[in-house]
Amino acid sequence: MLTYFVVQSYEKTAKGALAAATPIQVQDEQHAMRLAEKLSQTNAGVIAFSRSGDPASGEYEDARVLCSYGSLPVLEVDTAIAC
Repeated sequence: MLTYFVVQSYEKTAKGALAAATPIQVQDEQHAMRLAEKLSQTNAGVIAFSRSGDPASGEYEDARVLCSYGSLPVLEVDTAIAC
C-alpha cells in the first residue's frame, strides 16, 4: 500500500469564485503541512491531505485532511481531519 501526500491551493477569481491551482505531491506529512502553511500566505485557501491505497488494484481509502487554511470549496463527503 502506498500513501500519497498532496497540497492543493485555491485562488480567488475576479468574480470571487475559488479556482484550484495545480496540486503538488510531496514526500511526507510534515512536508505537506509546511508547504500548506507557506502557500496559505499567498493563496485564498490551501488544503493538505493524504490518501493511501493500492495502485495495482485501484483501491484507495478516503482522503485524510492533514491541515487546511483559508477559504475552501465545500467538501461533498465526510473526511477525517488529522489536525
